[in-house]
Amino acid sequence: MATCSSPTIPPSSFKHEKNLSQRLLSTKRNNSPVFQIRANAHFRRELQIKSSNGYPLNAVSFQEEKTESTISITVVGASGDLAKKKIFPALFALFYEDHLPKNFTVFGYARSNLTDEELRDMISKTLTCRIDQRENCSAKMDQFLQRCFYHSGQYNSEENFSELDLKLKEKEVGRLPNRLFYLSIPPNIFVDAVRCASRCSSSPTGWTRVIVEKPFGRDSESSGELTRCLKQYLTEDQIFRIDHYLGKELVENLSVLRFSNLVFEPLWSRQYIRNVQLIFSEDFGTEGRGGYFDNYGIIRDIMQNHLLQILALFAMETPVSLDAEDIRNEKVKVLRSMRQLKLDDVIVGQYKAHIRGGRTYPAYIDDPTVPNDSLTATFAAAALFIDNARWDGVPFLMKAGKALHTRRAEIRVQFRHVPGNLFKRNFGTDLDKATNELVIRVQPDEAIYLKINNKIPGLGMRLDRSNLNLLYSTRYPKEIPDAYERLLLDAIEGERRLFIRSDELDAAWALFTPLLKDLEEKKIVPELYPYGSRGPVGAHYLAARHNVRWGDLSDENL
Repeated sequence: MATCSSPTIPPSSFKHEKNLSQRLLSTKRNNSPVFQIRANAHFRRELQIKSSNGYPLNAVSFQEEKTESTISITVVGASGDLAKKKIFPALFALFYEDHLPKNFTVFGYARSNLTDEELRDMISKTLTCRIDQRENCSAKMDQFLQRCFYHSGQYNSEENFSELDLKLKEKEVGRLPNRLFYLSIPPNIFVDAVRCASRCSSSPTGWTRVIVEKPFGRDSESSGELTRCLKQYLTEDQIFRIDHYLGKELVENLSVLRFSNLVFEPLWSRQYIRNVQLIFSEDFGTEGRGGYFDNYGIIRDIMQNHLLQILALFAMETPVSLDAEDIRNEKVKVLRSMRQLKLDDVIVGQYKAHIRGGRTYPAYIDDPTVPNDSLTATFAAAALFIDNARWDGVPFLMKAGKALHTRRAEIRVQFRHVPGNLFKRNFGTDLDKATNELVIRVQPDEAIYLKINNKIPGLGMRLDRSNLNLLYSTRYPKEIPDAYERLLLDAIEGERRLFIRSDELDAAWALFTPLLKDLEEKKIVPELYPYGSRGPVGAHYLAARHNVRWGDLSDENL
């Protein structure tokens, strides 16, 4: 059996860094040239234990200035749907837009027996070119495919990863090698793949990073165990936990909208905001994913990660800077300030069969991969609260579901009623019609619009609710990059701002784990709702308990 070409230095080697910095400060006391030369030499020797992947940092810090670098991107699980539909197309889009480094190679790694040409043929079927570029698409596609290669192997085989290492070195020869691994595989084999990649395929002189796809466990215990296992072979800086919703254009624009516009920041608190709604809906069921989905459910699949991450970005305090750690520090503070969820704060549902327009739509349990007695929720609504000075008492309502009447993801900010409104007679008793509302539509048809009250032109005093609308397709006709493109580029460049840190993950699971445990132990039966409907009626009662009306119910034409 082949052995790994290079050993991995454990993360514990970083503890020497503090002593090194103290000794380096003392060098300032002696400015003689001979002393400085010796100090520099000593500095380089000391740095050999400081790199994030356990290899000498001096190769990165000093050789990189003289040696041209290259990056090897290995997609582990290359024959799966995610790789074919999202990862390879995103890499090609980055190449097409000239965002990838000049020197790069892409390797597919999976158990399937494929040749290089068979991999290229497989992924070429999903590649598309940007609509606003004039360059020949087929030529760019051919150039990209010629940089794609394949290696077949088991995910738990150090021998197979050592063979991959030899192939990577053949492509990297003469250049400083950096390596990025994308784990597009089931979570139960994450640790095996990381162990083999770390021991046998890490870059000998450059950086090594690993992108890990959700789910990051099923609860606090399993998530913590996964993190502990990964950190046996990687440091936190090497782990890039990806949540593709954080790469969506409107989510990334949240901080810009709030912190660079004076009109919004003073209003961003309990003093002016009545409630915040985070809404996610899909107009299709689990089709084809029933077996996977039944193990997780809508709360784990959508609410605990996608929606909670958006909530943290929305509600965080102003960070010290745009540095990744400063932003993630503020997000963690929000998550740790959230009130513990209870059963009374949540409504769960499951879609049932429905006939509409002469067509029969199946129930969730009609999926052959789903047990007939499954209590897994395909819909959930929850009321969350942040117990801090800015948001005390403001309900944050989440709603997520499958097989609903429309597909959308949006953030809705409903402001308080105008005190002593002079025009209340024009609105009647329903003051909610006069409420200002900021809507950030994440998908589809990205947009930001503000609902305001306005006088209808003409004689008399008739009021109308109008929209100040920023429709992205009209204002920015250039195609919006896919979220995976942004996140892959960030991982290549070492930008961690949109990736999830381990303490963020711990805080998120700490919020939802007790609730999930109660739902499963008490066998809470989900409320049934017809396929293609607006969801269970209980969601409206939940909102009403907090004096809230779901904003998406009156916006179907927007």
